[in-house]
Amino acid sequence: MDECGDTTTRGTAEPVAGDGRMDPATEAFIAHRNLLFTVAYEMLGSAADAEDALQETWLRWVKVDLAQVADQRAYLVRITTRRSLDRLRAIRRRKEDYVGPWLPEPLLTAPDVAENVELAESVSMALMLVLETLSPTERAVFVLREVFDMGYEEIVAAVGKTPAAVRQIAHRARRHVDARRPREAVSASQARVALESFQRALETRDLQGLLDVLAPEVVLVSDGGGVKQAAPRPITGAGKVARMIVNGLARAQVALTSEPTMVNGNPALLLRLDGEIDGVIAVRVEEARITGLYYVRNPQKLTRIESETPLTLR
Repeated sequence: MDECGDTTTRGTAEPVAGDGRMDPATEAFIAHRNLLFTVAYEMLGSAADAEDALQETWLRWVKVDLAQVADQRAYLVRITTRRSLDRLRAIRRRKEDYVGPWLPEPLLTAPDVAENVELAESVSMALMLVLETLSPTERAVFVLREVFDMGYEEIVAAVGKTPAAVRQIAHRARRHVDARRPREAVSASQARVALESFQRALETRDLQGLLDVLAPEVVLVSDGGGVKQAAPRPITGAGKVARMIVNGLARAQVALTSEPTMVNGNPALLLRLDGEIDGVIAVRVEEARITGLYYVRNPQKLTRIESETPLTLR
């Protein structure tokens, strides 16, 4: 019996049939691949781990008797969720040994992701960090219910809990996230205006310019992963953050350039030092000022910032 229900199994399918037509299992998997990747990424915060979860999903999917599957999309999401849950628990143990703060892996995304407000918020650095504070099961339930609008019956099958337990988990996770997510949603254009002001101040080492665009309670989180230098703990307060940025650039004595980009469906900056990619800065904007700066410098997390990663909720 397969892990996802009362289906029988068969041998591994060939990707292409003898007459040149694509195998039905492969066709279904490819049709839903972007959705499955988005589910796995939102649960894991790592594109590499999401790809591994999809590979494991594929290996199980090709053994399924498709004649017994009523809803292929739901079934694939169910397998992906199970695989992501297993991997999420392993990642949590790995993060205990991570050097410094951990940030999600930034993804270069197409303009259509930014145009989908719901999708853009769900993959934003700010919300992804909030999801990090949930337990693995809470995160899975929240992502499937609140982001992908899946029914409770589908979620029950995916996480292996009773309907009553899933509803309770969903309520608890929603309340937890709502208490920590940005107080108000801002448009991409509003975020872009704040980011442009930050960019000008950054490139000119303008301390007052930084103070003007940073909210008093701004938090800077930098992720170097022990490979690149980064603050060992989050830095809070506009004065501390602005001075650290200006003084750090002065000490480094390197040529800094920055270019606007779209990361995780939201405006961001790609930073280069002496022409070499140094990192990505994503922001959280509230009431026209920056309340969160997320600076990813770990080279292992910068492999997807030059080619777009397709994401979707459907």
